[in-house]
Amino acid sequence: MKNIILIGMMGCGKTTVGTLLAQRLQRQLVDTDKLIEAREGLTVSEIFETMGEPYFRSLEMGVAQALSLRSDLIIACGGGLPLQRGAMAALKESGVVIWLNRDPGEIYDHVPMPDRPLAQEGREAFLQRGAERAEVYETWADATVNDFTSPVSTAARVKEAVEAIASWEENKGGQEQ
Repeated sequence: MKNIILIGMMGCGKTTVGTLLAQRLQRQLVDTDKLIEAREGLTVSEIFETMGEPYFRSLEMGVAQALSLRSDLIIACGGGLPLQRGAMAALKESGVVIWLNRDPGEIYDHVPMPDRPLAQEGREAFLQRGAERAEVYETWADATVNDFTSPVSTAARVKEAVEAIASWEENKGGQEQ
């Protein structure tokens, strides 16, 4: 089965929603940031502090390319991963990309940010980063989910979007024969 790849701003709920989806669909969840932390023995913040963002992005690229060779995963991408064309192109080839389009202001106001290195410059910078990334997320997304009433409802919307895409692809394939 194809992977389900979740993208969106840091703190939008990719890991939480991914966990619910993994349970519901009986798939493995892989969070790219957590995978990098486990491999490096450092938190994302520590990697940024000690080795810099370019080093972290290179780790992200390697993880994305490795995960793209697997199937049947729920992949929660770090917020900046979609900015790397090579990383996202590889992941998109392996599955369906869903953008969790949660308002950056709501994220900043309601999600703890102390351990997120690119959220330390204040609310305005966070909102600006969200605006800059929105176009990139939209470009990669096969579907967008805007329902954040609860993690359960968001997971349900993701599942519906994936099923709709799969159904469309099946119908399209049948028409081309």
